[in-house]
Amino acid sequence: MSLLIKNGRIITATDAYVADLLVEGETIRAIGKDLSFPADETIDATGLLVFPGGIDPHVHLDMPFMGTFSSDTHETGTRAALHGGTTTVIDFVLQKQGHSLKDALADWNSRAEGTAVGDYSFHMAVTDFNENTRAEIQQMIENEGITSFKTFMAYKGALMIDDRQMVALMQEVKKQGGMVTVHATNGDVIDYLVAKHRAEGKLAPLYHYLSQPEMTEAEASGRFADMADYTGCPAYIVHLTCEGALNAVRNATRRNQKLFVETCIQYLILDASLYEKDFEGAKWVMSPPLREKKDQTTLWAGINQGLVQVVATDHCPFMWEQKLMGKDDFSKIPNGHPAIENRMELLYSEGVHTGKITENKYIEVACTNPAKIFGLFPKKGTIAVGSDADLVLFDPTEKHTISAQTHHMHVDYSAYEGWEITGKVKTVLLRGKVVIDNGNCLVEKGYGQFIKRNKVSGTI
Repeated sequence: MSLLIKNGRIITATDAYVADLLVEGETIRAIGKDLSFPADETIDATGLLVFPGGIDPHVHLDMPFMGTFSSDTHETGTRAALHGGTTTVIDFVLQKQGHSLKDALADWNSRAEGTAVGDYSFHMAVTDFNENTRAEIQQMIENEGITSFKTFMAYKGALMIDDRQMVALMQEVKKQGGMVTVHATNGDVIDYLVAKHRAEGKLAPLYHYLSQPEMTEAEASGRFADMADYTGCPAYIVHLTCEGALNAVRNATRRNQKLFVETCIQYLILDASLYEKDFEGAKWVMSPPLREKKDQTTLWAGINQGLVQVVATDHCPFMWEQKLMGKDDFSKIPNGHPAIENRMELLYSEGVHTGKITENKYIEVACTNPAKIFGLFPKKGTIAVGSDADLVLFDPTEKHTISAQTHHMHVDYSAYEGWEITGKVKTVLLRGKVVIDNGNCLVEKGYGQFIKRNKVSGTI
């Protein structure tokens, strides 16, 4: 099967030009002006942008949390991602304390295999690092193609590891050619503040935010940077939200340390004032919480300064009924919000359309850098001869409104209800096949493939 895309404006992390694209099978065969190859199908992309399929390296699908599960499955979540122009996601496998990495992977495979609509890979979250776990690191990297290992500096008793385990894990992961990623917040301080607010009867969603002040993230980010510098392990901070944390990274560069940083679309465009909406603020209860307007300014600047390399989502949706678990106590509200479908369009509208970032920077942080950092490049994340034909045809001028009534995520509210944005995904290709066309999904569950990833270098 061959497909010729004519006259689109091709955007990559480095280039912008009008040309034709020839797709044969699952990959890009040729790029050029006025291509005359015969093709089974031709699409006229005049007036549209053509860019690589988005890569969201931070999603939680069908994830157990606080006695329930996130509401998007690997089927519904990856389908929604495709509708929004994201063709590959990286989900998190969570090791249970006292259990092996192998057991955790089998659990996640049982939910994802044969159900995903879009392509996917896994990070491995290590919550119990011991000698048995250490022995599994090489197997995960060499045999399973899982090259990144998530750690938590919060959620004591469930997900958190201590600094002793962190350093030992970093040493082993570095040895085997992987990367350590981190949820960098000071769990002990947060637990103290949560208990204090509860004891004082301060139970509204606002106190979720007040229990995680900027200091808790700044301190943990600096401590993680120090441990990564000591071990020499490639390191990545997920969902960084604030000025203090980014300054910790900025300080690390003064000793010539490279530390990768991800923020998420919500931290660029939403702020903590939403927590003042009584219990409706539960829609935006996530960890770390939304921050202040000054932190948005810092994060946009960090993207342009090259300190923030990735914009992801931390997509972890819960139905409103699930959020109501915490109607009388903010600490019982499941943490997370839905965004897997909205990221690419929101980032274009609020970033490129408003002039905060260039088209090239947009592709860099949403597609190319995630692919490079996590061992998917050049198979994914770019438009080049031989790369997977994961492509988005995008109308940069079409205005539309975000609503739970029209989105495809399995959640009954939107964190961006009523937002009018500029820029609309029109057609999406995954491995050479048209999977989304004008709002219709043309493939069934099971089309998505698990992607084994290469070892990481710690550079991009």
